[in-house]
Amino acid sequence: MSSLQDLLAQRAEIEKKIADVQREARADAVAKVKALMAEYGLSAADIAGKAPTARTSTAAKPTGKVAAKYRNAATGESWTGRGLQPKWLKAALAAGAKIEDFAL
Repeated sequence: MSSLQDLLAQRAEIEKKIADVQREARADAVAKVKALMAEYGLSAADIAGKAPTARTSTAAKPTGKVAAKYRNAATGESWTGRGLQPKWLKAALAAGAKIEDFAL
């Protein structure tokens, strides 16, 4: 009958062997993939399914500010019409105003 320490040592040795075999299998797979990529002239983008475009090859253009579509004449606050309605507009609409009253 084996002692607990013997069994734990065996398990550690087996786990090390498993890790070594997995590492070798992974290295073989990577080598095969690299060889196929070189053979067919593929890039990582091709593998990921993303075709290179002019937009991805150049820097992204910064987006400008969006023009306001609605303005509160009393306070000068404005809203582009995107996102949640601001509190001043919600309050005015709740008081009976129409959104067209604030259109620019």
